[in-house]
Amino acid sequence: SYEIIGVLQDYHFQSLENEIEPALITTLSSDPSFISARLNSENISSTMEQIEEIWQQINPSAPMQYSFLDSTFDSLYRSEQQLSILFSGFALITIIIACMGLFGLMAFMASKRAKEIGIRKVLGASIANIVALLSKDFVKLVILGFIIAIPIAWYAMSLWLADFAYRIEIGAGIFLLAGGVAILIALLTVSWQSIKAAVANPVESLRSE
Repeated sequence: SYEIIGVLQDYHFQSLENEIEPALITTLSSDPSFISARLNSENISSTMEQIEEIWQQINPSAPMQYSFLDSTFDSLYRSEQQLSILFSGFALITIIIACMGLFGLMAFMASKRAKEIGIRKVLGASIANIVALLSKDFVKLVILGFIIAIPIAWYAMSLWLADFAYRIEIGAGIFLLAGGVAILIALLTVSWQSIKAAVANPVESLRSE
């Protein structure tokens, strides 16, 4: 029989992909293979030399191999960190390409509708009215793309989170935030060209009529 001298609160000693399991911490072994020690961060090299000397006295048959707890926990989520960097890079490239496409499409549309814009200005349309007229079609496309992307993103995120025993729930807030950011980026991208078309002199576009 063994005497219990203390009970610890449950804690994660593995990745969050695993459920918390029972653990027994004992000092009964006469030939220990694993030791945990709390160290002062000052003069680590000297401290490790002293620990190695003690280890050789306790277990001379095995060479000492050590790792620091922060590095161990970091390695548990290294693949997630690498995946995050990869997805962030691809997302940034995708946003840049999409913005370039929107910018070019807006410039093309403004040139094709130059006479219409000129007539509207002559008839009293304000700059805000014209900017809204040119921008609303792009906003509709962004909203349509966002609606199509929601179920795909939700399914992919659910598959990834299913690997974790402890995880967050996917709420509507994160999708609303993503949609708002997407619309804001689209508006900022097309605003320069739409404002440029709205403030143009209608005489120039109607000269040939």
